[in-house]
Amino acid sequence: MAVDLSVDVGALRLANPILAASGTFAYGIEFAHLVDLNRLGGIVVKGLSLEPLEGSPAPRLCETPAGMLNAVGLQNIGVRAFITEKLPQLRKYRATIVANVFGHRVEEYVEVIHILEDAEGLAAYELNISCPNVARGGMQFGSDALMTAEVVSAAKAASRKRPLWVKLSPNVTDIRPIAKAAEGSGADALTVANTYMAMSVDYRTGRSRLGSMTGGLSGPAIKPITLRLVAETRQVVKIPILGLGGIETAEDILEYFAVGASAVQVGTAHFADARASERLVGGLAKLMEYYNVSSISKLRSAASGKT
Repeated sequence: MAVDLSVDVGALRLANPILAASGTFAYGIEFAHLVDLNRLGGIVVKGLSLEPLEGSPAPRLCETPAGMLNAVGLQNIGVRAFITEKLPQLRKYRATIVANVFGHRVEEYVEVIHILEDAEGLAAYELNISCPNVARGGMQFGSDALMTAEVVSAAKAASRKRPLWVKLSPNVTDIRPIAKAAEGSGADALTVANTYMAMSVDYRTGRSRLGSMTGGLSGPAIKPITLRLVAETRQVVKIPILGLGGIETAEDILEYFAVGASAVQVGTAHFADARASERLVGGLAKLMEYYNVSSISKLRSAASGKT
């Protein structure tokens, strides 16, 4: 049976609802020899800052039960190098390319977007106001509704050519005021959510197993918590939501649909299987065939109607 996997995230049409999450799939092009990038719904590239960032000290990754900790610290080559070195190669593929944007100050977010506005081959921006692994910027903007409104408003004014997605932090008492502030300030969609602040300690030395004291927890262990955050966000906003957290199976995707997500991003699964996103595209199509549903929109509607 022919199946239609295409979905709309606001004004943006995706070939399917599965995107590789920022920070877990490099800039995308590095995986082209392992993954058929044309099969992915989209790629959210590694976070881009105004100037190159070296990131956090090693070690940067630590395995945990049902997940992992990372403290990469947004290492990246900088927005200008991305445009000249990575984007021309990405334009060869059909996957929708989303630029994840980071800054230490509001002005830096705006400047990164200004630089990207003239670049060809991008479909949207994802504003990272939620990274827990940097000393300045990131999560400080996503932990306070007023600061969220400030940075989203400024970024929206700068992003004249493309939709603006906002990646929210789970490290808040209540995600709903932050989500409402982002929507009210011009966000076209919300990514829910980034990683959870956590730590792992070697009891023999009393030291962190990471080069930093703490890192961001991701993987299957966080899925039940993030599902709740997506459900709570859906209660207060009308714009699309992209669910992100612990997705490993096609059934996981349907769970995110059930609580209100329009699409999903796959992150930590890539560390165990570089082809995780591509595999999930095939798995979702097979699931649709099993349920004898020809359109993913129908399957999504059926899932969301049961909550």
